[in-house]
Amino acid sequence: MQVDILNIEGKKTGRSIELPEEIFGVEPNNHVVYLAVKQYLAAQRQGTHKVKTRAEVKGASRKLHKQKGTGGARKGNIRNPLYKGGGTIFGPKPHRYDIKLNRKVKDLAKISALSIKAKENSIIILEDINLATPKTKQFSGILDALKVNVGGRKTLVVLPEYNDNVYLSLRNIPSVDSVMLSDINTYDIMNSNYLVFTESAAKIFTEEPVEA
Repeated sequence: MQVDILNIEGKKTGRSIELPEEIFGVEPNNHVVYLAVKQYLAAQRQGTHKVKTRAEVKGASRKLHKQKGTGGARKGNIRNPLYKGGGTIFGPKPHRYDIKLNRKVKDLAKISALSIKAKENSIIILEDINLATPKTKQFSGILDALKVNVGGRKTLVVLPEYNDNVYLSLRNIPSVDSVMLSDINTYDIMNSNYLVFTESAAKIFTEEPVEA
């Protein structure tokens, strides 16, 4: 997959990069994408929900009245769930929502998500951004030149490593976020309308693996 490298003015630099077909050109597996997104969202849940049972609420433990002969139902004590202030029956308890996925499944999901964005022509390669100081207005101008920051569309800027000036420049721009290439996940990819890779980040895909 050949992609042109654009400059900060949104114009072609005359250079291009060949993104590997085995990452950006496979037939997407929608089910594993669903599983990976489900796992990510489940992991965001704290699972700290808790209610008190009849053994935990305040109240006397004495029996309210004798078992038989009153003409009414047997009641036990005031902590009975049928009374106001009583315990809750089968209420939620703290637990984890983590879902286990094999590494190969997560890798396939990420590759499928990247291939989906490639088919949608939503991948942009931008020359490396060098900001002397954080400047939101300047970074917003770059996004405007790329025509990605319109209509509330979400843009994910992918960097090879953390850049403090870039992060501080874009954090106040609505619908724009950044992530290091090593930390990108399927949810981030699918939750964005555009993926803007810096040139250095995109070149990582073309590097030969180092043999041990």
